[in-house]
Amino acid sequence: MSLQPVEFLASPEAMNREWKTAESLEYTRWLATHHYENFHVVSFFLPKRLHQDFYNVYAFCRWADDLGDELGDRQRSIEMLGWWRGLLHDAFSGHPPSHPVFVALNETVERHRLPITPFDNLISAFVQDQTVTRYANWNEVLGYCVNSANPVGRLVLYLYGYRDEERQRLSDATCTALQLANFWQDVAIDLEKDRVYLPLHLFDKHGYTLEQLYRREATPQFAALMREAVQYAEALFAEGLPLVRLLNRRLALDIDLFSRGGMKVLEKIRAQGYDVLSARPAISKSERASLLMSSLVRVALMRAA
Repeated sequence: MSLQPVEFLASPEAMNREWKTAESLEYTRWLATHHYENFHVVSFFLPKRLHQDFYNVYAFCRWADDLGDELGDRQRSIEMLGWWRGLLHDAFSGHPPSHPVFVALNETVERHRLPITPFDNLISAFVQDQTVTRYANWNEVLGYCVNSANPVGRLVLYLYGYRDEERQRLSDATCTALQLANFWQDVAIDLEKDRVYLPLHLFDKHGYTLEQLYRREATPQFAALMREAVQYAEALFAEGLPLVRLLNRRLALDIDLFSRGGMKVLEKIRAQGYDVLSARPAISKSERASLLMSSLVRVALMRAA
């Protein structure tokens, strides 16, 4: 395999041919293991029986993300995301898939009885990114996370066989917290896309302006704004952490590690005086290793208790 998603998209031959299951599975596996974010797709702790399912779900998300962010034209992105949604609804309506991602994904959907809602919500988030670049308050930010972050956690739970509301609620808190931690880490990067995920009411509350943000002014007022945003995300992490006790050991390790990683990002933001405009807070390799060891010990002790 050597084609990237956009190249597939531009190829009528790819869209007008019959994709066999084996080559479709090969494509999603290739996409998941060659993309720049492949380290997020399959962790060391993931059971081998679920590897292909994660590749298939990831391929769907990767295509939707690229259609939203890689075409360079917001109107074109909206049109192509509509096309992608159409393929999704066709697949769930029983129509034979005409795209390798949906041929592969169909295997996973049937095996794990996955609903259409998480996939549809993810597309809605990518469409929203084309049309909404400001959020007035926390309700609007959380509303975005319902579509952009929470479906991922729910899909992971489905793949592991968990379908109850309590685990989904805790997963939603964790995924939203992870999304916010990523937003606060990437404030400066999102500015380059003219996107501001910090709720605007915090600007008014702390006497800071969007104009100052775009000038990258890391004032005491901005630090106060970011402090409140960090605290909000930390509260969501605390709300979601009990999920770890309700999962099998392998998934518990992954969720604990991701949660602690997100919390570490918030800790790094605090350590640099909440100035995310001058330098992007990042976790070093040694810190990642330390987080892994801590999660291993924590989950082992949890199981022993």
